Amino acid sequence: MMRILVTGGAGFIGSHTVDFLLEQELAVTVFDNFVSGRADYLNLSHPNLTLVTGDVLDYSQLSAEIKKADAVLHLAALPSVPKSIEDPVTSCAVNTQGFLHVLQAIRESKRAIRLVYASSAAVYGKVDTLPCRDDLPLLSEPLSPYALEKTNNERYADLYARLFGIKSIGLRYFNVYGERQDPNSPYSGVISKFIQCYQENKPITIFGDGEQSRDFIYVKDVAKANWLALQADYTGVLNIATGVPETLQNLIRYIEQTGQHPAKLQFEGARLGDIPHSYAKTTEADFFLGFCYTTALQEGIRLLLLA
Repeated sequence: MMRILVTGGAGFIGSHTVDFLLEQELAVTVFDNFVSGRADYLNLSHPNLTLVTGDVLDYSQLSAEIKKADAVLHLAALPSVPKSIEDPVTSCAVNTQGFLHVLQAIRESKRAIRLVYASSAAVYGKVDTLPCRDDLPLLSEPLSPYALEKTNNERYADLYARLFGIKSIGLRYFNVYGERQDPNSPYSGVISKFIQCYQENKPITIFGDGEQSRDFIYVKDVAKANWLALQADYTGVLNIATGVPETLQNLIRYIEQTGQHPAKLQFEGARLGDIPHSYAKTTEADFFLGFCYTTALQEGIRLLLLA
């Protein structure tokens, strides 16, 4: 039975991916420090699930678990632009040094361990031409420490592939949303925060004019993409997104249509490091992984509001 090590496997994207992998009858080891992950997101009674409490900054512990794995899905991170600006030192340690630990542990294992890792749409920065293309070199300057960290991770992965033959796929997740995304977490996305405010009849804060656009993708679609990437014979980076831009104003309308009462809005200035528009070209993921999203934003919001 194939054994998959999932770092950050008790988190938002990680736990949904673990559920999906267990459904495929794979053996899964979750490696998580539980700073933001939660054990109750996991089916701890499942016979194919092993839980290890650990930190990617602890190289010896991480390396010991990687040596037991056939493939690694590296999701452990501090995935927040604002938090990376507030504390770039901690963000860099977890996001870049932690990733380098994964690469080096695979190298030292002297085994052909497959690696799939979380990158981010943040690597694109403020682009002049949309959609964001994963088949061209990055041209823009990073707008935040988080974006720089993810960019450097992609370069480290490319370097380890060329120097040491370590094959990996970096998945540039766009704006992931869905169940188990804690709206009170500093790492949470805009949809979970908007829905919480809406359900509590509190004002929804929009930074900017609300016409900024994003490419929102449902977390269970991302879980499937992770699984497909673990099986793929490909090395490089791929966008994981819908390819459909949606403004924040549209997002509010979808919430109102399902919830059936108007939202209270308050507008504030745009945040440092935020980009105005972003959506992805997705044909490469379709070609190399056979991946295409199945949950439209309106349906995903309906599922969240009814959860």
